[in-house]
Amino acid sequence: ALTIGAALILATIVGGIFYATKSTTGKDILTVTGSSRTEVTADSVLWRTAITRNVGYAGLKAGYTQMATDLTEVKNFLKANNIPDEAITAQPIMMNEDWSNNGPVAQESKRYTLTQSIEIKSADVNGVTALAQKSGDLINKGVLFQSQGLEYYYTKLAELRVSMLGDAVKDAKERAQQMAKAGGQRVGSLQSASSGVVQVLSRGSVEVSDYGSYDTSKIEKDVMVTVRATFGVK
Repeated sequence: ALTIGAALILATIVGGIFYATKSTTGKDILTVTGSSRTEVTADSVLWRTAITRNVGYAGLKAGYTQMATDLTEVKNFLKANNIPDEAITAQPIMMNEDWSNNGPVAQESKRYTLTQSIEIKSADVNGVTALAQKSGDLINKGVLFQSQGLEYYYTKLAELRVSMLGDAVKDAKERAQQMAKAGGQRVGSLQSASSGVVQVLSRGSVEVSDYGSYDTSKIEKDVMVTVRATFGVK
C-alpha cells in the first residue's frame, strides 16, 4: 500500500500516472509510471563538529596555541572511542572579527572568534551516534566543542537503484495491464522506458520531490525509484 501510495503522489508531480495515445507508427500505446520501494539502513555517518575560542587582539597568538591544544584533546577523545585518525578531517582555523555596534574600536580592543571545523566520517553508524551523546566530556575539559549534527548515508545507492529498476518496470506493466483490461485491450511488448529521480526518504515518509530527495537525518530509510514505461496495446 505504501508503494502504491507513494507512486501515486510522485506520479501526480510528474503529470499523471498513465495516458494512452498513438505512436508515430500509428499503433496504440500506453504510457505508465511504475515504482519500486525498499527499506535500507544507513551504513555511513558524517559527524560535523567545531571548536572555537574568543580572544582579544593581544591574545591571538595564545588563542591559536590553545586551539592546537583543543584539537589534540578532541583527537584523543575520538581515538579513545575507537575513531581512527583517517576518519578525522580538521579544516584550517578561520578567524572572524567580532564587530561592535558602538563605532570604531581601537586595534588593541578588538576581539576575534577562532573556529576550526572537524568532520568525522565512519561506517560505525551506531558507535558514532552514541559518541555524539558523550561530547559533553570535552566541555568538561574546557574545550569549546560544538556538535553541529549527524548525517546518515547509504553508500550502495547506485547498485541498489539498478536492481530496483526491474521491479519498477514490472510494477508499471501490472498497472498497464489493469488499465488496458478496463478498456478491453491487452498489453503488448515494452516500447520504451526511462528512469526517474531517486528518492531517499525517512522510513515511511511519502514526501517526494520531482527533483529527487535525500534525507540524511534518519538511520532507517526508504529508497524509491520510478520508471516511465511505454507499452504497445492491442
